[in-house]
Amino acid sequence: MNLLNVAGVFGAGIVAGTVNTIVGSGSLLTFPVLLGVGLSPLAANVTNTVGLVPGSVSGALGYRRELRGQRRRCLRLAVSSLIGGCVGAVLLLVLPSRSFERIVPFLVLMASLLVLVQPRLGRIVARRNSARGHDPQRTDPILDTTNGLTAVYGGYFGAAQGVILMALLGIFVPEDLQRLNAVKNVLAALVNGIAALLFAFFAPVAWWFALVEALGAVVGGQLGAVVGRRIPPRLLRAVIVIVGLVVAAKLFASW
Repeated sequence: MNLLNVAGVFGAGIVAGTVNTIVGSGSLLTFPVLLGVGLSPLAANVTNTVGLVPGSVSGALGYRRELRGQRRRCLRLAVSSLIGGCVGAVLLLVLPSRSFERIVPFLVLMASLLVLVQPRLGRIVARRNSARGHDPQRTDPILDTTNGLTAVYGGYFGAAQGVILMALLGIFVPEDLQRLNAVKNVLAALVNGIAALLFAFFAPVAWWFALVEALGAVVGGQLGAVVGRRIPPRLLRAVIVIVGLVVAAKLFASW
């Protein structure tokens, strides 16, 4: 490590922590930086996950006001998030590194389009649930399943995991977008946290870089909470869609 590398990783951590709290996909900023300081792709991936966990927790705490009244929802979704994150982390350690590379851009692109049409889809689902007498505090079984699959992806790599989560939550949960963003931050923290726990024991984590990134991500998480809750819902949705499309384009370009 030298001073320039430390500064680069710390700065990337701040930006990634901010972006993750508001939208998601901050890992696409820190991952190339970690490669640039000399880490192998696997070491960069696992170090990135470990380093961003404190930022995810920081962002979730920053949104604690919007989490009020959503404890039962978060606890229900936490189960599939933890299981999926654990599975994704194991897959990263045992499968070839290019296993998901072909499908990831399509996942991100699909999530971006779902966020775009989410208000209409959300109304359809809300009418269906109302007709069935569905408790709004309970989660839809389809959301439980798709959240678990998203967590598998998040534990494996997680680029734009937040975009996918926001698309799913917006469709199946009749809540304000800012409150959904708060839930998204909790779920992302759980997925990254369980994956990081496994990586700490079984993967080549570059601990000094992880620590530097973590410090930056904590600062970024708090900045993201302050900025994110001030963004109007329509603008927030537009930001999520734009970031998702940019990420998808970047992933397609790297095929």
